[in-house]
Amino acid sequence: MEVGVERGNGGLMIPPMDLETIAIIQLSVCILIGNIGIIFIMPTVVVMDVSLSMTRPVSVEGSEEYQRKHLAAHGLTMLFEHMATNYKLEFTALVVFSSLWELMVPFTRDYNTLQVVLVTDGCLGIGRGSLRHSLATHSQRSESNRFPLPFPFPSKLYIMCMANLEELQSTDSLDCLERLIDLNNGEGQIFTIDGPLCLKNVQSMFGKLIDLAYTPFHAVLKCGHLTADVQVFPRPEPFVVDEEIDPIPKVINTDLEIVGFIDIADISSPPVLSRHLVLPIALNKEGDEVGTGITDDNEDENSANQIAGKIPNFCVLLHGSLKVEGMVAIVQLGPEWHGMLYSQADSKKKSNLMMSLFEPGPEPLPWLGKMAQLGPISDAKENPYGEDDNKSPFPLQPKNKRSYAQNVTVWIKPSGLQELNRLRKAALAFGFLDLLKGVADMLERECTLLPDTAHPDAAFQLTHAAQQLKLASTGTSEYAGYDHNITPLQTDFSGSSTERM
Repeated sequence: MEVGVERGNGGLMIPPMDLETIAIIQLSVCILIGNIGIIFIMPTVVVMDVSLSMTRPVSVEGSEEYQRKHLAAHGLTMLFEHMATNYKLEFTALVVFSSLWELMVPFTRDYNTLQVVLVTDGCLGIGRGSLRHSLATHSQRSESNRFPLPFPFPSKLYIMCMANLEELQSTDSLDCLERLIDLNNGEGQIFTIDGPLCLKNVQSMFGKLIDLAYTPFHAVLKCGHLTADVQVFPRPEPFVVDEEIDPIPKVINTDLEIVGFIDIADISSPPVLSRHLVLPIALNKEGDEVGTGITDDNEDENSANQIAGKIPNFCVLLHGSLKVEGMVAIVQLGPEWHGMLYSQADSKKKSNLMMSLFEPGPEPLPWLGKMAQLGPISDAKENPYGEDDNKSPFPLQPKNKRSYAQNVTVWIKPSGLQELNRLRKAALAFGFLDLLKGVADMLERECTLLPDTAHPDAAFQLTHAAQQLKLASTGTSEYAGYDHNITPLQTDFSGSSTERM
């Protein structure tokens, strides 16, 4: 692998422009995802070590001479070919580095989380800028020269070592690489070559990475007697419930059973753990997989997609029905764990079947009540939606009246600023001075958002109230006394200024 970067001193170097390296990856982080809808995907950044130590020769069978970088290139070729065949929606960027770095292949789309694959021989380098020196001085770095890890976005770091475990343990290389995983909040893993360095063992190592992070998730979507083989992309991650005493990661079932349907207006816009594409997998009469319907420039792929398009599929029927009827399907993911299937449009002509995962539990959406207590309309004594569909049984009214469900508070009344003074006294009594600063900031922001049609006195009163709260938040001002009351600002505008907000 020949690349146009400066060669290092024979070891793993931390590039001198750490913050710019972070910026390149961070620029690729956003929520808009081209023409496949809004979903949570962890694309891959391959970070290739091209320092001088990667050119060390490796003794392999045959007359051809190999270097460690050749083994790395062979393993990456295997990974990319797997993605091209089985993980076609995964997008990858390639960064090479030594004492400098270079972005060789940028992302073609943007995402909000990343998987980073670091390919290196484990040599730590010598002197300033090396990994050994950077980790030794990690606690001495300033904010303007911070270490790249942890990344400022959710990520997993996989380190592929072109060395076996014995070679790494003979030095402190393994400890330093494990430190990188620890700095990334423990998210990631180190892979080493089992046995001697050769192409076969490199393939085995990259095969373990593929099994861990790049295996497609296939499932069976069921609704009564109708079934469809589907691929869920990206692969759903195990979820750990924090409230459990002995937390066990929860994984979704490979049998996804639809338990009911509900109007989009009733489900509203619920909080979800992740969003995924649901792609139909067409099978021929012999049960062999034909394809997922993902378009490709290859002629064989096009013909496979044409065959898949002629085979009836429940997944396609479900997608079209949800889109036309304006409904979502509630799907059982596991014991007391549900999600929803819905049509996500990314343009006027194109839409996709999506699946969102709710948090595990019997009541993930409070306004719907407990999932186990939902049932068909036919079981009700009377239609809860009315004869003309002019009402809805949702949201369910809570038994206890919430504090935030009160009438809108009016801060200024003809007799003064009672509610504002009540808040001020409560904050002073509890010593919660930060609350006063926060409310003052809110009032100042509200002042900047006033429409042009607002009375001029509104800006004066908001600014005055914010200043009084800031004075009280210092705790030392004469305005910080508990018995002091904030009074409306007297202005020259006609009429009572206390009645204009």
